Amino acid sequence: MRRREFISLVGATVAWPLAARAQRPALPVIGFLNGQTEQAFAPAVAAFRRGLNEAGYVEGQNVAIEYRWAEGRRDRLSPLAAELVRRQVAVIAATGGNNSALVAMQATSTIPIVFTSSDNPVERGLVASIREPGGNVTGVSWFNAELGPKRLGLLHEMVPNATSVALLVLTATSAGDIDGAFTAMVQHRVGGLLVGSDPFYLNRREQIIALAAQHAIPTIYAGREVAGAGGLMSYGNSLADAYRRAGIQTGRILKGAKPSELPVDQATKFEFVINLQTAKTLGIEIPATLLARADEVIE
Repeated sequence: MRRREFISLVGATVAWPLAARAQRPALPVIGFLNGQTEQAFAPAVAAFRRGLNEAGYVEGQNVAIEYRWAEGRRDRLSPLAAELVRRQVAVIAATGGNNSALVAMQATSTIPIVFTSSDNPVERGLVASIREPGGNVTGVSWFNAELGPKRLGLLHEMVPNATSVALLVLTATSAGDIDGAFTAMVQHRVGGLLVGSDPFYLNRREQIIALAAQHAIPTIYAGREVAGAGGLMSYGNSLADAYRRAGIQTGRILKGAKPSELPVDQATKFEFVINLQTAKTLGIEIPATLLARADEVIE
């Protein structure tokens, strides 16, 4: 073989893999839209990725994820959703509260949307029905808001002598509102507190835990993440399980499933968690029957 022919052959051999890499198709992109903060939802994001893995997708290998965080500001959701639509993502995972899904639905009627909702998604207007969602939307629901009576019963067992109990609900939308709510609770001498299931409260958990400790108000929360951070106790669906299921739903859509025909998944894993150290700090002696029923006791 002559030298010129050898050089041409080597050049073609080197150029071929470069050309092959250049022609490799781009990874499908998931737009992850969340109304809260990255820090508060880091465990949920990890669970979402686990669900994607179960569906056969690994971030950075065969799928990409673009994250958009509203940092607890609802006014930021619309422009963030618009960014993802302009980016022409393959799926929008609308998480961190129903507002993310509602805003995403306003932004697009064609890009598939996978929501996470602690409420009834039919009543919220997210889907037409659980079995046949219709349109471009499906997701995961866990009806956490309907567990209020159960939480109230657990709180009553924890502090049976409490004559009045407060409920922190969605009228609180800022740190100042929460401070004011606790001031009112102290004035009314409430004996216990139920914190609503809206993701906003998960986002503000450190503030709520600190105020509950400062004013010695026994409090029950919706998610184990709050009890793990120092809250007295929690009862509700597993947020990690719900987000894992959302990851699986997203993977199914990437594989070709139509949202309109993909039933809304319903998370059914419940967790009852007691923080024993917080109880001791508050001077509360936890009934043995309550400890025996806890899925986890944090010491």
